[in-house]
Amino acid sequence: MRGSAPDMADPNQLFDDTSAHAGSPAVGYRGQETPGMGFQAQALLTEPMSNFAVAYGSSLASQGKELVDKNLDRFIPISKLKYYFAVDTVYVGKKLGLLVFPYMHQNWEVRYQQDTPVAPRFDINAPDLYIPAMAFITYILVAGLALGTQNRFSPEILGIQASSALVWLIIEVLVTLLSLYLVTVNTDLTTIDLIAFSGYKYVGMIVGVVSGLLFGRTGYYLVLLWCCIAIVVFMIRTLRLKILSEAAAQGVLVRGAKNQLRTYLTMAIAAAQPVFMYWLTYHLVR
Repeated sequence: MRGSAPDMADPNQLFDDTSAHAGSPAVGYRGQETPGMGFQAQALLTEPMSNFAVAYGSSLASQGKELVDKNLDRFIPISKLKYYFAVDTVYVGKKLGLLVFPYMHQNWEVRYQQDTPVAPRFDINAPDLYIPAMAFITYILVAGLALGTQNRFSPEILGIQASSALVWLIIEVLVTLLSLYLVTVNTDLTTIDLIAFSGYKYVGMIVGVVSGLLFGRTGYYLVLLWCCIAIVVFMIRTLRLKILSEAAAQGVLVRGAKNQLRTYLTMAIAAAQPVFMYWLTYHLVR
Protein backbone atom coordinates (compact mmCIF):
# COMPACT_ATOMS: atom_id res chain seq x y z
CA MET A 1 0.00 0.00 0.00
CA ARG A 2 2.75 2.39 0.88
CA GLY A 3 4.77 1.58 -2.24
CA SER A 4 1.95 2.62 -4.63
CA ALA A 5 2.56 6.24 -5.59
CA PRO A 6 -0.32 8.54 -6.48
CA ASP A 7 0.81 8.83 -10.08
CA MET A 8 1.46 5.04 -10.40
CA ALA A 9 4.92 5.47 -12.05
CA ASP A 10 6.07 2.85 -14.55
CA PRO A 11 8.88 0.67 -13.01
CA ASN A 12 10.53 0.31 -16.39
CA GLN A 13 10.84 4.09 -16.86
CA LEU A 14 14.32 5.38 -16.09
CA PHE A 15 13.55 9.17 -16.03
CA ASP A 16 10.52 11.14 -15.02
CA ASP A 17 8.65 13.03 -17.72
CA THR A 18 8.75 16.70 -16.70
CA SER A 19 7.66 18.19 -20.03
CA ALA A 20 4.11 18.83 -18.82
CA HIS A 21 5.32 20.68 -15.74
CA ALA A 22 7.90 22.62 -17.69
CA GLY A 23 5.36 23.82 -20.23
CA SER A 24 2.81 25.06 -17.77
CA PRO A 25 4.74 28.21 -16.70
CA ALA A 26 5.13 29.23 -20.31
CA VAL A 27 1.42 28.88 -20.85
CA GLY A 28 0.75 30.95 -17.77
CA TYR A 29 3.24 33.59 -18.87
CA ARG A 30 1.67 33.90 -22.30
CA GLY A 31 -1.73 34.03 -20.68
CA GLN A 32 -0.64 36.95 -18.54
CA GLU A 33 1.03 38.78 -21.41
CA THR A 34 -2.04 38.88 -23.65
CA PRO A 35 -4.34 40.82 -21.29
CA GLY A 36 -1.59 43.43 -20.69
CA MET A 37 -1.20 44.07 -24.38
CA GLY A 38 -5.00 44.39 -24.76
CA PHE A 39 -5.18 46.94 -21.93
CA GLN A 40 -2.46 49.07 -23.52
CA ALA A 41 -4.22 48.99 -26.88
CA GLN A 42 -7.53 49.94 -25.23
CA ALA A 43 -5.85 52.83 -23.43
CA LEU A 44 -4.39 54.09 -26.70
CA LEU A 45 -7.89 54.09 -28.20
CA THR A 46 -9.79 55.60 -25.26
CA GLU A 47 -7.33 58.42 -24.42
CA PRO A 48 -7.93 60.41 -27.66
CA MET A 49 -11.69 59.86 -27.27
CA SER A 50 -11.64 61.17 -23.71
CA ASN A 51 -9.62 64.22 -24.75
CA PHE A 52 -12.08 64.89 -27.55
CA ALA A 53 -15.00 64.57 -25.14
CA VAL A 54 -13.43 67.03 -22.70
CA ALA A 55 -12.71 69.53 -25.49
CA TYR A 56 -16.23 69.15 -26.88
CA GLY A 57 -17.76 69.60 -23.42
CA SER A 58 -15.71 72.74 -22.80
CA SER A 59 -16.82 74.14 -26.14
CA LEU A 60 -20.47 73.46 -25.33
CA ALA A 61 -20.08 75.06 -21.88
CA SER A 62 -18.53 78.22 -23.33
CA GLN A 63 -21.22 78.46 -25.99
CA GLY A 64 -23.93 77.96 -23.38
CA LYS A 65 -22.42 80.65 -21.15
CA GLU A 66 -22.31 83.12 -24.04
CA LEU A 67 -25.92 82.31 -24.93
CA VAL A 68 -27.12 82.77 -21.35
CA ASP A 69 -25.20 86.03 -20.94
CA LYS A 70 -26.60 87.35 -24.20
CA ASN A 71 -30.21 86.51 -23.42
CA LEU A 72 -29.92 87.58 -19.78
CA ASP A 73 -28.44 90.92 -20.76
CA ARG A 74 -31.43 91.45 -23.03
CA PHE A 75 -33.84 91.46 -20.07
CA ILE A 76 -31.50 92.46 -17.24
CA PRO A 77 -28.68 94.70 -18.46
CA ILE A 78 -26.08 93.43 -16.03
CA SER A 79 -23.34 95.46 -17.69
CA LYS A 80 -25.31 98.64 -16.98
CA LEU A 81 -25.91 97.75 -13.34
CA LYS A 82 -22.30 98.58 -12.54
CA TYR A 83 -23.08 102.22 -13.32
CA TYR A 84 -25.87 102.35 -10.71
CA PHE A 85 -23.64 100.95 -7.98
CA ALA A 86 -20.67 103.24 -8.70
CA VAL A 87 -21.07 105.21 -5.46
CA ASP A 88 -18.90 106.23 -2.56
CA THR A 89 -19.42 107.41 1.01
CA VAL A 90 -19.54 111.09 0.06
CA TYR A 91 -22.22 110.50 -2.54
CA VAL A 92 -24.35 108.41 -0.18
CA GLY A 93 -24.20 111.05 2.53
CA LYS A 94 -25.10 113.89 0.16
CA LYS A 95 -27.87 111.88 -1.49
CA LEU A 96 -29.48 110.99 1.83
CA GLY A 97 -29.40 114.65 2.79
CA LEU A 98 -30.97 115.57 -0.53
CA LEU A 99 -33.77 113.03 -0.04
CA VAL A 100 -34.62 114.40 3.41
CA PHE A 101 -34.05 118.10 2.66
CA PRO A 102 -34.32 118.85 -1.09
CA TYR A 103 -35.54 122.44 -0.78
CA MET A 104 -32.22 124.27 -1.06
CA HIS A 105 -30.83 122.27 -3.99
CA GLN A 106 -30.72 124.35 -7.17
CA ASN A 107 -29.19 122.41 -10.06
CA TRP A 108 -31.07 119.16 -10.76
CA GLU A 109 -29.62 118.33 -14.16
CA VAL A 110 -27.59 115.17 -14.63
CA ARG A 111 -24.11 115.82 -16.00
CA TYR A 112 -22.98 114.05 -19.16
CA GLN A 113 -19.58 113.17 -20.55
CA GLN A 114 -19.50 112.33 -24.26
CA ASP A 115 -23.26 111.60 -24.36
CA THR A 116 -22.92 109.32 -21.34
CA PRO A 117 -24.07 110.27 -17.85
CA VAL A 118 -21.27 110.44 -15.34
CA ALA A 119 -21.12 107.91 -12.51
CA PRO A 120 -23.27 108.66 -9.45
CA ARG A 121 -20.23 109.24 -7.25
CA PHE A 122 -19.41 112.25 -9.43
CA ASP A 123 -22.95 113.64 -9.67
CA ILE A 124 -25.46 113.79 -6.83
CA ASN A 125 -28.35 114.09 -9.32
CA ALA A 126 -27.59 110.75 -10.98
CA PRO A 127 -29.85 107.86 -9.96
CA ASP A 128 -28.34 104.88 -8.20
CA LEU A 129 -29.45 101.50 -6.95
CA TYR A 130 -27.23 101.27 -3.90
CA ILE A 131 -29.36 103.51 -1.68
CA PRO A 132 -32.71 101.94 -2.77
CA ALA A 133 -31.37 98.41 -2.27
CA MET A 134 -29.87 99.14 1.15
CA ALA A 135 -32.95 101.13 2.16
CA PHE A 136 -35.25 98.26 1.21
CA ILE A 137 -33.23 95.78 3.28
CA THR A 138 -33.04 98.21 6.19
CA TYR A 139 -36.78 98.79 5.99
CA ILE A 140 -37.40 95.05 6.38
CA LEU A 141 -35.07 94.93 9.39
CA VAL A 142 -36.72 97.97 11.00
CA ALA A 143 -40.13 96.44 10.36
CA GLY A 144 -39.01 93.28 12.14
CA LEU A 145 -37.76 95.39 15.06
CA ALA A 146 -41.07 97.26 15.26
CA LEU A 147 -43.05 94.04 15.19
CA GLY A 148 -40.78 92.57 17.85
CA THR A 149 -41.37 95.48 20.24
CA GLN A 150 -45.11 94.79 19.90
CA ASN A 151 -44.76 91.02 20.42
CA ARG A 152 -46.08 90.44 16.90
CA PHE A 153 -42.90 89.22 15.27
CA SER A 154 -42.77 85.96 13.34
CA PRO A 155 -40.83 84.87 10.27
CA GLU A 156 -44.07 84.48 8.34
CA ILE A 157 -45.22 88.04 9.07
CA LEU A 158 -41.80 89.43 8.20
CA GLY A 159 -41.83 87.49 4.94
CA ILE A 160 -45.28 88.87 4.12
CA GLN A 161 -44.01 92.37 4.89
CA ALA A 162 -41.02 91.98 2.55
CA SER A 163 -42.98 90.37 -0.29
CA SER A 164 -45.73 92.98 0.00
CA ALA A 165 -43.24 95.84 -0.28
CA LEU A 166 -41.55 94.20 -3.26
CA VAL A 167 -44.84 93.53 -5.05
CA TRP A 168 -46.01 97.12 -4.60
CA LEU A 169 -42.68 98.35 -5.95
CA ILE A 170 -43.03 96.18 -9.05
CA ILE A 171 -46.61 97.32 -9.58
CA GLU A 172 -45.57 100.96 -9.25
CA VAL A 173 -42.81 100.58 -11.84
CA LEU A 174 -45.06 98.70 -14.28
CA VAL A 175 -47.84 101.29 -13.99
CA THR A 176 -45.33 104.07 -14.56
CA LEU A 177 -43.96 102.35 -17.66
CA LEU A 178 -47.47 101.83 -19.01
CA SER A 179 -48.34 105.47 -18.35
CA LEU A 180 -45.22 106.67 -20.15
CA TYR A 181 -46.14 104.48 -23.10
CA LEU A 182 -49.74 105.70 -23.24
CA VAL A 183 -48.71 109.35 -23.02
CA THR A 184 -46.03 108.68 -25.69
CA VAL A 185 -43.26 110.36 -23.78
CA ASN A 186 -39.87 110.31 -25.49
CA THR A 187 -37.57 110.12 -22.51
CA ASP A 188 -34.26 108.60 -21.61
CA LEU A 189 -35.74 107.10 -18.45
CA THR A 190 -35.01 103.39 -18.22
CA THR A 191 -36.64 100.72 -16.13
CA ILE A 192 -33.68 100.76 -13.78
CA ASP A 193 -34.06 104.53 -13.37
CA LEU A 194 -37.70 104.07 -12.37
CA ILE A 195 -36.74 101.37 -9.87
CA ALA A 196 -34.16 103.71 -8.38
CA PHE A 197 -36.54 106.66 -8.10
CA SER A 198 -39.30 104.46 -6.67
CA GLY A 199 -36.88 102.97 -4.14
CA TYR A 200 -35.81 106.30 -2.67
CA LYS A 201 -39.04 106.51 -0.64
CA TYR A 202 -37.79 103.73 1.66
CA VAL A 203 -35.38 106.22 3.21
CA GLY A 204 -38.27 108.35 4.47
CA MET A 205 -40.16 105.23 5.56
CA ILE A 206 -37.23 104.13 7.71
CA VAL A 207 -36.92 107.56 9.32
CA GLY A 208 -40.66 107.63 10.02
CA VAL A 209 -40.80 104.17 11.61
CA VAL A 210 -37.71 104.80 13.75
CA SER A 211 -39.23 108.09 14.92
CA GLY A 212 -42.41 106.23 15.79
CA LEU A 213 -40.46 103.72 17.85
CA LEU A 214 -38.69 106.51 19.72
CA PHE A 215 -41.40 109.14 20.09
CA GLY A 216 -44.68 107.31 19.54
CA ARG A 217 -47.35 107.89 16.92
CA THR A 218 -47.05 111.66 17.14
CA GLY A 219 -43.39 111.56 16.18
CA TYR A 220 -44.20 109.04 13.45
CA TYR A 221 -46.82 111.25 11.81
CA LEU A 222 -44.76 114.43 12.03
CA VAL A 223 -41.56 112.90 10.64
CA LEU A 224 -43.40 110.90 7.99
CA LEU A 225 -45.22 114.05 6.86
CA TRP A 226 -41.89 115.83 6.47
CA CYS A 227 -40.40 112.93 4.53
CA CYS A 228 -43.48 112.69 2.29
CA ILE A 229 -43.26 116.36 1.34
CA ALA A 230 -39.52 116.00 0.76
CA ILE A 231 -39.92 112.98 -1.56
CA VAL A 232 -42.67 114.75 -3.52
CA VAL A 233 -40.44 117.78 -4.08
CA PHE A 234 -37.51 115.51 -4.98
CA MET A 235 -39.53 113.49 -7.50
CA ILE A 236 -41.08 116.52 -9.19
CA ARG A 237 -37.80 118.37 -9.59
CA THR A 238 -36.04 115.24 -10.83
CA LEU A 239 -38.66 113.80 -13.15
CA ARG A 240 -39.66 117.09 -14.75
CA LEU A 241 -36.30 117.10 -16.50
CA LYS A 242 -36.97 113.59 -17.79
CA ILE A 243 -40.66 113.63 -18.62
CA LEU A 244 -41.53 117.22 -19.49
CA SER A 245 -40.38 118.85 -22.67
CA GLU A 246 -37.12 120.73 -22.91
CA ALA A 247 -38.87 124.10 -22.84
CA ALA A 248 -40.85 123.21 -19.73
CA ALA A 249 -37.69 121.98 -18.04
CA GLN A 250 -36.15 125.39 -18.63
CA GLY A 251 -39.12 127.12 -16.99
CA VAL A 252 -40.85 128.33 -20.15
CA LEU A 253 -44.64 128.16 -20.20
CA VAL A 254 -45.69 125.52 -22.70
CA ARG A 255 -49.25 125.02 -23.89
CA GLY A 256 -50.65 121.88 -25.42
CA ALA A 257 -52.52 118.76 -24.42
CA LYS A 258 -49.47 116.51 -24.61
CA ASN A 259 -47.37 118.67 -22.31
CA GLN A 260 -50.30 118.96 -19.95
CA LEU A 261 -50.55 115.19 -19.78
CA ARG A 262 -46.85 114.98 -19.05
CA THR A 263 -47.27 117.46 -16.22
CA TYR A 264 -50.12 115.44 -14.75
CA LEU A 265 -48.10 112.26 -15.06
CA THR A 266 -45.15 113.81 -13.23
CA MET A 267 -47.44 115.02 -10.45
CA ALA A 268 -49.14 111.62 -10.21
CA ILE A 269 -45.85 109.73 -9.88
CA ALA A 270 -44.71 112.13 -7.16
CA ALA A 271 -48.06 112.03 -5.35
CA ALA A 272 -48.06 108.23 -5.29
CA GLN A 273 -44.93 108.12 -3.13
CA PRO A 274 -46.58 109.35 0.14
CA VAL A 275 -49.44 106.88 -0.40
CA PHE A 276 -47.06 103.93 -0.52
CA MET A 277 -45.01 105.32 2.37
CA TYR A 278 -48.04 105.49 4.65
CA TRP A 279 -49.55 102.21 3.45
CA LEU A 280 -46.39 100.23 4.16
CA THR A 281 -45.60 101.75 7.58
CA TYR A 282 -48.79 102.77 9.43
CA HIS A 283 -49.32 99.30 10.94
CA LEU A 284 -45.78 99.16 12.29
CA VAL A 285 -46.27 101.94 14.86
CA ARG A 286 -48.81 101.68 17.66
